[in-house]
Amino acid sequence: MKDRPTHPTPVGEAIKAYFRRVGLLKRIGQAGVVEEWATLVGPQIAKVTAADSVTPNGVLRVRVASAAWAAELSLMTPQILARLNTGRTGRITTIRWMAGGIE
Repeated sequence: MKDRPTHPTPVGEAIKAYFRRVGLLKRIGQAGVVEEWATLVGPQIAKVTAADSVTPNGVLRVRVASAAWAAELSLMTPQILARLNTGRTGRITTIRWMAGGIE
């Protein structure tokens, strides 16, 4: 049996430990990319893209204004992945660029 702490655990630490134990900490880290997309990629890329979702295995789906932009961004994928994964718990493994859907 595990030793129980002799002092109260702060609520934030307890929640983080629970999320880690059930595997949600990784998913929360991955989902943060969608929320932080514009900040992570900068204004020029953010203007022509919209992060849609992240699969449990780390595939980020991003809508892009045009096929030309999708082609350009696919060449930049390694650099963008490096930016997205810096300091993040849940890793993005690849980006799926989908042309269309940006106004």
